[in-house]
Amino acid sequence: MVRTATGGAGTGTATAGGRMVSIGAVLGQLRDEFPEVTISKIRFLEAEGLVEPQRTASGYRKFSPQDVERLAQILRMQRDHYLPLKVIREHLDALARGEQVRLPAPGAQRDLLDGAWEAEQDRPTASRIGRVELLAAAEVTEAELVEWESYGLLAAGPDGGYDAEAVNVARLVADLGRFGLEPRHLRSVKAAAEREAGLVEQMVAPLRRHRNPQTRAHAEATARELAGLSVRLHAALVQTALGLRLQ
Repeated sequence: MVRTATGGAGTGTATAGGRMVSIGAVLGQLRDEFPEVTISKIRFLEAEGLVEPQRTASGYRKFSPQDVERLAQILRMQRDHYLPLKVIREHLDALARGEQVRLPAPGAQRDLLDGAWEAEQDRPTASRIGRVELLAAAEVTEAELVEWESYGLLAAGPDGGYDAEAVNVARLVADLGRFGLEPRHLRSVKAAAEREAGLVEQMVAPLRRHRNPQTRAHAEATARELAGLSVRLHAALVQTALGLRLQ
């Protein structure tokens, strides 16, 4: 079991008899202190390079006690101080070098995030644009927009407005159309995007349901980070597939 440290970034010791353990066993060790942690979360932290478990010949992950404690430190920094992964990585690197790390006071971070969350909730829908504004910004016609909407590539909200990102979507659909790609060809792209969004939502749903505004704010930051990684992975996979097919 992971034992909580008394201050700092956490210096508790995670032990399993000194053995290398599977990701399922790691989850079991962390769950007492971090009930919302999931296997997907652990894999995500690995993908970000924050923990590097060994691999068996068959490709299975094996975590040392030091790996488990490192995961616990990461999760504490997120839970208690709401630090982004980039800052957490810097703190861990500093600790590895034997340097002292000064973390922000949890109370101060709470106040900051409370204010950010309240500002977000109170913000008017200035980030949304009307239909006429969308047509002008994207430089497309009403007929084109109607067709794209019929294929689900764009959709107005309940208020009749569009998210600011709709402009980017409209421009990209128009650009692809110049190469002969019609809206019907892009339905699979839309479906893939919805599946990726579903995966992100699955990851952050437990945090979004939390009653604390700080935790909900952390959920939104995590969702944005996951979305960015998903987009990068999608682009890399498309490039790889094209490279293989054009060889």
